[in-house]
Amino acid sequence: MKKTKVITTEEILLTLCHSVTQVLAAAGNDKVAYSPMVQKIQKTCLRPDLGCFVLFDGGFSGLVIINFTAQAAMEIYRKYMMSMGMPESELANFHTSDEVGNVMGELMNQIVGDFTNRVRIELQTSINQSQPKMMAINKQVQIMINTQLDQPQARRVTFSTPNHAIFYMELSMDKTEFIQLHDFIPSQDENPDDIIANTHATETDAVEVLTSDADDDFLKNLGL
Repeated sequence: MKKTKVITTEEILLTLCHSVTQVLAAAGNDKVAYSPMVQKIQKTCLRPDLGCFVLFDGGFSGLVIINFTAQAAMEIYRKYMMSMGMPESELANFHTSDEVGNVMGELMNQIVGDFTNRVRIELQTSINQSQPKMMAINKQVQIMINTQLDQPQARRVTFSTPNHAIFYMELSMDKTEFIQLHDFIPSQDENPDDIIANTHATETDAVEVLTSDADDDFLKNLGL
């Protein structure tokens, strides 16, 4: 008898970890790594020095928080901006700068966007995300984020940058399991750039064929 495949909270968390590393790699931070050990926690919260959170709901509900130390936030921000050609002299110098907060918020948006896309493909369900909220937090302040979850499960994963800066990702979500009833082939996500390129290629081929036919007709009319 075929063994039923079950997807648990930890495997969903692993999918989120992959989204973090891949999005940051595409943003010039290609050696960010996460700990192989995951920590069970009782509650999630924003912590110093730069905290960001995103809510999601749909097939299942939850909350993603990433807490950056000042060192980690500045390293990721600077590498991202320099990878896009920004001169180092024009970069912000402090993690409390609005520019740093905006950039890290955009990266958070891309991370959760990649995660929701993976969920759609791998788990065959859909979740929607809120706009990221990024806050620079004083060391004396701790902000608790409350979400309406029936049986919340919370996990924390430690990430490290090539320069040994640390940041933490926390996930709180409904206690749930996805049980695979039968085999399926996950649909591949289409890249808009590939679609445009293929369309241009098809149009070019069509023009070449039309031009070739027109040339042949023209030569026949000349008796050649």
